[in-house]
Amino acid sequence: MSTGFNRDRDEFARGGRALVVLPDQGDAHRDADARLEETAGLAAAIGLVVADRIALRVRQPKPATLIGSGQVEQLAVQVQQDQADLVVFDASLTPVQQRNLETGLGAKVIDRTGLILEIFGERAATAEGRLQVELAHLDYQAGRLVRSWTHLERQRGGFGFLGGPGETQIEADRRLIRDRMARLRRELEQVSRTRGLHRERRQRAPWPVIALVGYTNAGKSTLFNRLTGAHVMAENLLFATLDPTLRQISLPGIDKAILSDTVGFVSDLPTQLVAAFKATLEEVVSADLLIHVRDIAHPDSEAQRADVEAVLAEIGVSDATPRFEAWNKLDLLDEDARMAMMGEVIRRDDVVAISALTGEGVDTLVIEVAAKLTAGHRRYWITLDAADGAGAAWLHAHGEVLGQHGEGLQTQYEVRLAERDYERFLQRG
Repeated sequence: MSTGFNRDRDEFARGGRALVVLPDQGDAHRDADARLEETAGLAAAIGLVVADRIALRVRQPKPATLIGSGQVEQLAVQVQQDQADLVVFDASLTPVQQRNLETGLGAKVIDRTGLILEIFGERAATAEGRLQVELAHLDYQAGRLVRSWTHLERQRGGFGFLGGPGETQIEADRRLIRDRMARLRRELEQVSRTRGLHRERRQRAPWPVIALVGYTNAGKSTLFNRLTGAHVMAENLLFATLDPTLRQISLPGIDKAILSDTVGFVSDLPTQLVAAFKATLEEVVSADLLIHVRDIAHPDSEAQRADVEAVLAEIGVSDATPRFEAWNKLDLLDEDARMAMMGEVIRRDDVVAISALTGEGVDTLVIEVAAKLTAGHRRYWITLDAADGAGAAWLHAHGEVLGQHGEGLQTQYEVRLAERDYERFLQRG
């Protein structure tokens, strides 16, 4: 895996110095300091050293540079003082704005979308993940055409948003991009069909699917590992998980369920990435239950919740899909904040407070999830021959045996089962 970028690799290698800039346009729902902290975390995720963080008040965005000319001059001085190689704008920049800012600042400029795509380019571990990221990258760059596309012929981490030898043969570039995107879409369609076949097999089983969703770094993978005993990468790192992971778990009254860990969402998630990762996110769309893991200690926790819900709606998750909110990172709250939060939890039936790190509240979450999944179960009285050990074992494995009473050569079981499981029991050979 590569550890740098494209053109002038030494200049933008890991350890390069970056200036993080937030053009603050007065978003009342977000804390400016928290937003700067997040963007600095994104920059650190690809090995950049954040030299400084600056919030600039932008009352009227400028078509040429987004920020005012005086602010450009001030930033240029700061770039020199900090010896920054790169300026990261926590905003979406047009190609014209990006080029003008690079000229005015005397440094390479990258916007939020390009930064997120670069992270995904380095992190995607599977062939499918790399296909998805490359498609998103090409879609993003297709309208810019200010870089060359020679990197398409080689495999490496990242996709070179921070470099490139300049504008050459634009028409040839455009054709190359179109052809490559068409090939990627065909390959991803095949991946989607294969995933669909696997999903159909699981549905025939039929095992319920539980999907963990949430903002990046909310603690999904830590919770996934605690529930499954797996060892999925779980670090205090933005976008630690890109490729979906599925594991089998047991729940009270449910012999087998599938738990899915998914890519974390983020505010202003590039639309190119949402589209490219649709095959991966199909696991979320078809899930029987969603667990929305929230970092309740984060100052923008409510805004993050809204971001996640917006992405879920964008990828087609039905409002009717049952869901829980797992308010995570209890261990980071002080006593006053903890008491206030627990008071809110008590008033709601769709929230469980947990610490995935310490395990606090996780048992309660498991019980609540099982209850939600078995809410449609009915009570049945089933009589079996006393010698039918396989039938009795099946009832214990797929339902909740509430009681049993034996008379002679027969035993009557009182059992709570899903209707579809009851039908399966009647049809067993």
